[in-house]
Amino acid sequence: MAKSRLVGLCYLIFSLSCLSYSPCLSCPEDHKQALLQFKFNLTQKPKTESSTDMPTSTLLSWNSTSDCCRWERVTCDIYSSSQPVIHLNLSALISSPGLVDSGALAPLFRIQSLIELDLSLNAIQGEIPAEQFLNFTGLVHLNLSSNSFTGAIPSQLFQLRYLEHLDLSTNLISGNLSADVGLLTNLKALKLDENNFVGEIPVEIGNLTQLKVLSLRHNRFSGRIPTSVSHLRELHVMDFKNNTLSSAIPVEIGDLRNISTLSLSQNSLTGEIPDSIKQLGQLEMLQLDANSLYGEIPPWLFEMEALKRLYLGGNKLVWNNSVKISPKTSLSGLSLRSCGIVGKFPDWLSSQKELNFLDLSYNNLDGTIPEWLGEMEIRILLLSDNNLTGSLPPCLFESQKLSILDLSRNDFSSELPDNLGNATNLIILLLQRNRFMGSLPESLSRIQGLLMLDLSMNRFSGDRFPRFDINASLSYLDLSFNEFYGDVPMSFGRNIIVLALGLNNFSGSLPENLTEMKSLEHLDVHGNRITGEFPDFITKLWTLRALNLRNNNLNGLIPDALSNLAGLRILDLSGNQLIGKIPPTFGSLTGMTQTPKGLALYSAIEGVAASLSEVIVYVNNGMLVIWKGSMQILPSSMIYLYSVLDLSRNRLSDQIPSSLGNLEGLKTLNISYNEISGEIPSSIGDLKNLESMDLSHNRLSGQLPKSFARLQQLSTLDVSNNELVGQIPEGGQMNLMNDPNSFADNSGLCGAQIQVPCPGTSPPEVSPDLSENDDKGALLSWEMAVVGYPIGFISTLVAAYFAGFFRLRTPEPRHQYNHCCQQQK
Repeated sequence: MAKSRLVGLCYLIFSLSCLSYSPCLSCPEDHKQALLQFKFNLTQKPKTESSTDMPTSTLLSWNSTSDCCRWERVTCDIYSSSQPVIHLNLSALISSPGLVDSGALAPLFRIQSLIELDLSLNAIQGEIPAEQFLNFTGLVHLNLSSNSFTGAIPSQLFQLRYLEHLDLSTNLISGNLSADVGLLTNLKALKLDENNFVGEIPVEIGNLTQLKVLSLRHNRFSGRIPTSVSHLRELHVMDFKNNTLSSAIPVEIGDLRNISTLSLSQNSLTGEIPDSIKQLGQLEMLQLDANSLYGEIPPWLFEMEALKRLYLGGNKLVWNNSVKISPKTSLSGLSLRSCGIVGKFPDWLSSQKELNFLDLSYNNLDGTIPEWLGEMEIRILLLSDNNLTGSLPPCLFESQKLSILDLSRNDFSSELPDNLGNATNLIILLLQRNRFMGSLPESLSRIQGLLMLDLSMNRFSGDRFPRFDINASLSYLDLSFNEFYGDVPMSFGRNIIVLALGLNNFSGSLPENLTEMKSLEHLDVHGNRITGEFPDFITKLWTLRALNLRNNNLNGLIPDALSNLAGLRILDLSGNQLIGKIPPTFGSLTGMTQTPKGLALYSAIEGVAASLSEVIVYVNNGMLVIWKGSMQILPSSMIYLYSVLDLSRNRLSDQIPSSLGNLEGLKTLNISYNEISGEIPSSIGDLKNLESMDLSHNRLSGQLPKSFARLQQLSTLDVSNNELVGQIPEGGQMNLMNDPNSFADNSGLCGAQIQVPCPGTSPPEVSPDLSENDDKGALLSWEMAVVGYPIGFISTLVAAYFAGFFRLRTPEPRHQYNHCCQQQK
């Protein structure tokens, strides 16, 4: 009896321990083997990237000797005697595209008990497996977002009748959204945004009466906003941003009720804002920004008591400045960018005590910033491109919430408030193109989280600068177009990625401690009074991608070691006193032969985005390009697609190195106004992406290489003022090089392009299509300058921009350029 009691007691203790701590039974062997096979498939992929891209470190617990129910990222059903695997969180195992093909997922489909499968953020490529998904008869949650899946949605997905959450967003999926989506009657969330879907939204989506989230962002949705949207009643989030869907919302979607968020932003919608929207009594967010809507902004929008966020900017909508607004809503976010608001700040805004995002940029506001606005503690304030004047209210910088402030391209004057540094949570401060003056307040250095600071095109002066901690976050600094003087400042920390100091009065030599900036990609000190020999330490700035030292007083030789800067794509040394030859090693500047990767600053700002909730500005500043006498804006996203080599207006001699023909990515080559001699190497014809070439005002001799006919992208050529002879090559773009000034003052060039017959040929016919108004500017002149930040919302974050001036000719006097900038405004 005692023995039986002891056995019973042991069994009870054993049973309780099983319930309290861990399952007593292990997961099914076939589930374990399937997971191990999946892990094997991942680890056998080619290691084309660093070892950190492989998943072994996150799957260390996956081994054949342990229970798979105890493995990381695996959850089993502890209430079932067989302990089947029901949840797999396999998100973010792989970060490098191309390492994993969708075929590697095959073992997972043997685990038919799965209820939840998350494979997001893995950059998996290939089509979504089709037939295998039929194995998941009980699947409730499926997340395949942020991969590289292609093709259409397999019809088998629409047969998973228990599915409640389907997220296929941020992939490369294409085709129509099948009518079979209406079979998923239990669906509560459908996210298909940021893909390549086309065609109509199927009417069968109206069958999804349980739907709470519908996200089809990143389309090109067109047509008018359908009035049937007023019948939406159950949908909590409806988002049609930025896709390629082409039809109106079907009436059948009216079976969905209680909509709280309606987002149609960044599409191609036209027409007026329909009155039916005011019937959506539960609406909390209305996003219509960045479309082609027109008409008057209806005042009743501000009577919708539930509305919290209203984004209308970037349309053709008009604000009625004579209508008195008495808002019943309490907004937290408002965008009326480019809505024709005229005069003083609307008084009704002072009642919006909960505002944390306000975008009134690109309007016609004038006067000063009111005190009540400075006291509202707004988190993101965008007022660029207005006519605001006066000084900045000091109370604006007493806010501990202010994160982004953009006051660029206004007419503010006076000095900056001394308490500017009290806004210690500032991340982005943009004040360019105003009339601010005086020295920079020392308190700036207290903003240790400041990421971007643009004070360019003002009247700041002095030789003393705020001294930031060496580990400060500042990554982008633009002080160009001011009146600073003295030594080049080095007091802004060592994390600078973009340092733009051009067109000031800095003097002396470049500081050697620039080498402490281990992330420096863009260095621009053009148009100053920098002296001395070309500094050798520049060759140690391994991360440089753009170097602009134009129009200083540098002398000596160009070091061969400059070619060690493998990522360099923009090199402008023009307008100095450099001597010697063009280093043949320039032919190994690999950055001028390859398509570049993204700017490091993009990643820095993307890191900030997570802390800025639903909106953050994107900085989409362009560069002012003077191209054959006309101004154009080169978008910031394109800057490093333009590879530039400008060595003009120095005293360089010897021959053009044939190795320059290796720079196939080069867009612009300018070595004019030097003492270069010898023949032009035929390898120059290998520069297949070259758009502009200026070899004028040298001592070049011989014939133009016939290989020039291979320059299919060439639009501007100048070889004037040399000693060239012979026939101008014909074929391709060379047939369009018909400006005589481009070939003038040579020893004996001839050819159809300049209407000069070569010996033994017939006189060329004059084309009747030639116009006296054709552009006579044969020299290419690039000038890249900061011209402003068009500000908008984001769903796609950032684009950091680059200041800098990469001209290939002598710049205009400064006062002429500033006048030009004012005209651009």
